[in-house]
Amino acid sequence: MIQNIIFSIAKKEIMDNIRNKWIIVMSISFAVLTLLVSYAGSIGSGGWQDLSGTVEGMSVLVNYFLTIIALMLSYSAIIGEIERGSMSALISLPVKRLEIILGKFLGLGAVLTFTILVGFGVAGIVIGTMVPNVDYWRYLLFIGATVLVGLVFLSIGMLLSCLLKKRSTAMGSAIFVFFLFTIIWGLILAALLIVTGNIQFSSDPNVAPVLKNPDWQYAMNFLNPLSAYGGIIKFNVLSSTDATYPAFYNSVNVFIALLIWLFAPLIVAYWAFKNKDI
Repeated sequence: MIQNIIFSIAKKEIMDNIRNKWIIVMSISFAVLTLLVSYAGSIGSGGWQDLSGTVEGMSVLVNYFLTIIALMLSYSAIIGEIERGSMSALISLPVKRLEIILGKFLGLGAVLTFTILVGFGVAGIVIGTMVPNVDYWRYLLFIGATVLVGLVFLSIGMLLSCLLKKRSTAMGSAIFVFFLFTIIWGLILAALLIVTGNIQFSSDPNVAPVLKNPDWQYAMNFLNPLSAYGGIIKFNVLSSTDATYPAFYNSVNVFIALLIWLFAPLIVAYWAFKNKDI
């Protein structure tokens, strides 16, 4: 019975987004962006860029494009229905609030996952026909990591939707979260590195600053889901060996960090929604 209720709520979320036809638009956008990154990166080399090079460029775009999509998709999932009055009708039925949270998250998660799989999948097939010896396994790992970080920001959006009292406030908070993790976080980290002397500037303007990578810098990567996502890409897709990392900064730990980022906001969202007067 519980599974049927969750499935019904999830199905409604999927159908609502299909009617808006934004799934098709987002899928095409992901595919076009991936192909553009692959082709643009190959200009001057006489051929398409391979999947590894494409992933490196796309992981940067994912930080901005996918993050804002996931937040905008989920920030009004709960508070939007409360303001419209439809949530009162829903909770008057024999439906638990946990089922509402899970149903909405699974439905929106299915929508987001579908757009990523179709968009990146189609682009990967096209690139695979243009580039020899394609490592599809690493490309699949990239898609999987991208789905995971997308669900993380979906979870954060659900938390905002449950915590805040107005849809407009939730939207503003979602935009702040976007800027916090994509731009402000990097500025904070750079300021800390300068203050602690880990970025050293030369008196010669033609000499690039020297950066030392302290252990706490890697530890802070766990506090930003986009940094943890970058770690997964670095360790498992790009196989970066250009630096020596602390023992705690490894593929398993950054994956665990993303899982915590996925489930912790959902747990707090359920607690907030359970205690919310509607």
